[in-house]
Amino acid sequence: MKGIIFSAALLALPLREVRAQGAKAVQRLRRAPVSAEVLKVRLPRPVKAALPNGLSVVVVEQHKLPTVAFSLWVRSGPLSDPADLPGLAEFAAEMLEEGTKTRSSEVLSREIEELGANVDAAAPWGGDLSQVLAGGMTEDADRIMELMRDMATNPAFTADELEKYKKRRLSQLEEQRAQPRFLASERLRAELYGAFPGARVSATPESVSKVSAADLKAFHEKHFVPANAVLGIAGDLTAEKALALAKKHFGSWKGAAPSKAPLADLPPAPAKAVALVERPGSVQTEIMAGARALKRTDPDYIPTVVANRVFGGGPSARLFLNLREEKGYTYGAYSYLSADLYPGPWNAWTAVRTEVTEPALKDLFAEFARLRDEPVPADELLEAKNSIVAKFALALESPQALLDSWLTVEYYGLAQDYWDRYPEAISAVDAAALRRAAGAYLDPSRLQLVCVGDPAKIKTLLGQFGPLAAYDTAGKRK
Repeated sequence: MKGIIFSAALLALPLREVRAQGAKAVQRLRRAPVSAEVLKVRLPRPVKAALPNGLSVVVVEQHKLPTVAFSLWVRSGPLSDPADLPGLAEFAAEMLEEGTKTRSSEVLSREIEELGANVDAAAPWGGDLSQVLAGGMTEDADRIMELMRDMATNPAFTADELEKYKKRRLSQLEEQRAQPRFLASERLRAELYGAFPGARVSATPESVSKVSAADLKAFHEKHFVPANAVLGIAGDLTAEKALALAKKHFGSWKGAAPSKAPLADLPPAPAKAVALVERPGSVQTEIMAGARALKRTDPDYIPTVVANRVFGGGPSARLFLNLREEKGYTYGAYSYLSADLYPGPWNAWTAVRTEVTEPALKDLFAEFARLRDEPVPADELLEAKNSIVAKFALALESPQALLDSWLTVEYYGLAQDYWDRYPEAISAVDAAALRRAAGAYLDPSRLQLVCVGDPAKIKTLLGQFGPLAAYDTAGKRK
């Protein structure tokens, strides 16, 4: 951690001994001051336009630094994958970086490097979005957007580059299976969502081996079309110049809007259960617990954001202070809220020494109960809200963060004054609203617990926390 120096002797101590020597010194300072001016912060309003080909364009001017950021959001991602080819959206996005019809992968990489720019593509799991992101110096804006456009609209998908990609991806999948946190996330999503596409967190070796250049081209031709996309431009450009660049490089992009089936219905929320992913010989137990929560557009989103910050949204939140600072079970404990087009998961995570699995789980579930059942003290609630607002205000210094904020409005169909009202909305959350959110989305009869660890040491004790099922590291039930 920056700004903190530990003696060699202290670093050599086991965590439990450090805790024994320093536990009494740990205290919640609740110092995240937010001035009245910060609460009034406003995002610069974007200039919005639509090109004749159907492409939406969002421009946000910010002239603090001579830099620009570009984002192309395509409204199709892993949720649009065929059931028998999980990972197709990811493959198509990542292969955009492997060459176009006018530039080989080597030429593309060299041109980006010469500009000192960044151009990347991804299709994040759990959502229905593919992204091409770029950024660099304002003086290079024209060349950067030309490279971005070439990647996004003119990929080569050559057979030789695809074979290289497959080898890399298969190696990554193998490494993934060695990561307890991935195994826990995979199992938790499977328990929460069943056959719903949001359950998938990764491609499979079978889908990597099966995918063809024709599959990539078909996905790209269907989904990467102007009427299915939003182009964002932020930074040291006037709106007039930015729109001119958009027309120059994306104005001739063609393609009709795809016909997309609506999202499948979610299965009924599962009853409380425990899943053990057996990993013999593990010296730690990886723990994830949570439930399905809410959509990004749900009215409860703001109070749930505050509740998550209190619960486990940082090193001054309850999970960290209890499981690490007070008990010394772990080096970190956090909670995460993922709200999307469908009710995303709200879950807690930590990794503890195997021998303290049972007390750590009891403390974890006690924290779930405390959030649901007890009003949050006023000073703790104020600290959480101030922290969220301060982080929001700080993010506005980044052109990419500004852009992401406004593209989020477009993607989810939020109100145009959403970010104007955001600081006040966060600050208005009271203890009653927070408790209602926790009660609504952390129902103890629906909580799912996943543990990855040594079955010889933890399987028996897990039965006290709910009906138990065991799985191997390949995801197969035992």
